[in-house]
Amino acid sequence: MERVEYGGWRNCIRLANGTVDLVATTDVGPRIIRFGFEGKENELHEDLAQMGRPAGPIGWIRRASSVARPGIQAEDLLPGQHPVKYETDGVTLRLIQDVEPTTGMRKEIDVDLDAKGSHARLTHKITNTNLWAVELAPWALTVMHKGGKAIFPQEPYSPHPDIPDEPGQKIDPKYYLPSRNLIMWSYTKLNDPRWLFTAKYIILKQDEKATRPQKIGMSNQQDWELTPEAASLCKESSLSARKTYPDNGCNFETFTNADMLELESLGPVVKLAPGATVTHVEDWYLLDNVNFDDTDDSIDANVLPKVKSVI
Repeated sequence: MERVEYGGWRNCIRLANGTVDLVATTDVGPRIIRFGFEGKENELHEDLAQMGRPAGPIGWIRRASSVARPGIQAEDLLPGQHPVKYETDGVTLRLIQDVEPTTGMRKEIDVDLDAKGSHARLTHKITNTNLWAVELAPWALTVMHKGGKAIFPQEPYSPHPDIPDEPGQKIDPKYYLPSRNLIMWSYTKLNDPRWLFTAKYIILKQDEKATRPQKIGMSNQQDWELTPEAASLCKESSLSARKTYPDNGCNFETFTNADMLELESLGPVVKLAPGATVTHVEDWYLLDNVNFDDTDDSIDANVLPKVKSVI
């Protein structure tokens, strides 16, 4: 762990273990601004027009980031554009935001990088400093650079209980019920060529020539999402059974426009009492040399074994 300058921000903390490195800035935030294999490309989005900008007025600015945000009205939120404090015990890096005057919330991210390998754990925290309870959900966005794609596993296939795939097949009656949510926004177009729906996976491709954004959300019981590129970020966050999730039941969401691709994870909705803190944990893994075609067989053979080897 060392203090460094990165991307024009002078006050950054770098964690490295000989395989991967992660950089967080304290000039604005809480923000993770780099995650990648040491000496290689940053897998997170870097907006050159915003890199190194100091703290400024309220306004949504996208920087490479993963940030815990209350699931309340967007216009009430500060965009993590002010300096943050940090603490460390030599192992965990804790990024601590001042209390947001518009929401009464304080956001933190605890960052732990394994001593070897490519695993980092991010523990997002939201503390309610108001004198009243607030209903909210943690929402962590990881903004990836151009040119990639996201893979989301679908729930395992089962035939309809009354219509088996083969004679005599016994099917659990639970498959009369729905197994997942797929949530769409007003600007979601499923005929957009950036989407690909296979039998086992949902794929979203980033296209810097695309003029319109795309987004979907889902209930993902497989608990992982991945951007396969030269290096692939696999992001894991668990779905808690019997809990209510925001946006009509989403624990994962994805968004893309001409500049970037987002991997988003969400925690369940909570009624956060005064002085209480809610946590939302993500595990990040970098996978190298993930090459595949956009087919179930190719993803099963070339992507899934690497995902299963780490999560």
